[in-house]
Amino acid sequence: MSAEDILSKPQPPPDERVAYGTDPNQFLEVRLPRAKGPHRVLLNIHGGYWRAKYDLAHAGHLCEALRASGIATFNIEYRRLGNTGGGWPGTFEDIRTAYRFVRQEHSKFHLDLDRLVVMGHSAGGQLALCLTAHETSVRHTISLAGVVDLKKAFALHLSNDAVAEFLGGKPDAVPEHYREADPMELSIPQARQWLLHGSEDDTVPPEFSRSYVLQKKKAGESVQLLAIPHAGHFELIDPASEAFKQVTSTVLSAVAQKA
Repeated sequence: MSAEDILSKPQPPPDERVAYGTDPNQFLEVRLPRAKGPHRVLLNIHGGYWRAKYDLAHAGHLCEALRASGIATFNIEYRRLGNTGGGWPGTFEDIRTAYRFVRQEHSKFHLDLDRLVVMGHSAGGQLALCLTAHETSVRHTISLAGVVDLKKAFALHLSNDAVAEFLGGKPDAVPEHYREADPMELSIPQARQWLLHGSEDDTVPPEFSRSYVLQKKKAGESVQLLAIPHAGHFELIDPASEAFKQVTSTVLSAVAQKA
């Protein structure tokens, strides 16, 4: 399965689009359960190696499926490489602003902020864990095939050196950017973390999540690896796949736990 396979499927429309900033890329797609709130909440951060070529549309099916499971979903769009202000730190500032907006406007959407989970796929996994490190009110985070080791991603030249493009240089040129952005460099003592990764992922090596979990466990963080046999990179965000059952189960487990 490829990104094109996901993108070729007609995307289900959200209930509404809500701006959290003035840039055209600063908005959320909102999908609320039909039942009365307060709702459990998922903030979803799409991937695409931080590039403007990939927008939030391919995550529409994922958010619709989780809304059908009784969860209010907020699909975050943000400035990316190729957009004015995209890259570090603008991309991350958008994620942070979107998160704060949802918390601030929770009563409008009838949300239960004690049952809020942040989830990201691929580069979105990096952004989700980075948000969790910098915003200590985040207590539950899920990374799906996340780019959770930026120095290793740079060393492997993943996606034509996307990390150096995103952070503005090599690790020895902008070390402060790597310290601020790299989940492997950050401390996340307050949150439960789940890392899901397909065993046949050829876009982000499964070793990224394995190494992350080992290191973070040594640091005393609450972190769990869920390796998904026979799954590639995009099966984790395709509700029609077998792998997505594990994603749904993990999200439901996470939102069931109070912050």
